[in-house]
Amino acid sequence: MNKYIIKTEKLCKTGRISNIDLCVPEGAVYGFLGPNGAGKTTTLKLILGLIRPDSGNTYYDGVLFTAQNRFTLLKETGSLIESPSYYGHLTGTENMEIVARMKGLDAFDVNDVLHEVRLYGQKDKKVSQYSLGMKQRLGLAMALLGRPRLLILDEPTNGLDPAGIQEIRELIRSLPSAMNMTVIVSSHMLSEIEQMANVVGIINNGEMVYQGFLADLDPQGNQLENVFLELTGRSESL
Repeated sequence: MNKYIIKTEKLCKTGRISNIDLCVPEGAVYGFLGPNGAGKTTTLKLILGLIRPDSGNTYYDGVLFTAQNRFTLLKETGSLIESPSYYGHLTGTENMEIVARMKGLDAFDVNDVLHEVRLYGQKDKKVSQYSLGMKQRLGLAMALLGRPRLLILDEPTNGLDPAGIQEIRELIRSLPSAMNMTVIVSSHMLSEIEQMANVVGIINNGEMVYQGFLADLDPQGNQLENVFLELTGRSESL
C-alpha cells in the first residue's frame, strides 16, 4: 500500500473548490491537471496554508495540518505558486541567499541549484534584467533550496522556451530518484502532465473528476487524453 505524503479530505473553499480528496503517494510526480480556472491554484494554496479552507482537512505524512503546526510541517516543503517573488535590484545569487537565510539554510548549495535550473551563467546579473523564463527558473531554484521532501509547483513551465520546457520536464522527472522528492506539479496542458507525471489528478469546475496512476490506464489509444476530454469536455489547447 502506498504511503501518502499529502492527503486531503473533502477540502472546500466556497465558490472555488468542493470536496477535494487528493492522494499524493510518496515518491511520485503527481500531475494536477485541469483547465484554467478549474481550482488547481486554490487547492495548492490550501495545502500550503496560504488560504484557509471553509471545511475539510489536509494531512502531511498522516499528521493533520493546522495553523499551529504549519511551519513545522512545511519545513521540508518547497513551492512555487503563481509568479515567483524576487528583488529585481539584486542578482540571482543574492536573491537565492536571502531565501536560504529565510529557510535557515546554509548558502552552500545555491550554486548547485542554479546549475540544475540552467541559471548559473546568469547568477551575477540583476533579476530585473532576466527574461520571464529566467525568472520562472529562479523561482524553481528557490523552491529547490534545501532539497525538500515535497515540491509543489504551479504551472512551472510558464514563460519558458521549448528548450527550457524540456529541461524543466527532465529535472522534475528526475527528482524522485535523484533527490528522494515527491513532486506535485499543476498544468492546464495535457501533454505536459503526460511527459512528467506517473500519477494524475484531474480537476474541473472545482471538483476532482479523476485520480489514479497513469500505468493503470490502458497504454493504447491515448487513454489519458480520452479521460480528460470525456470528463472536462476540453481539448488539450485550453
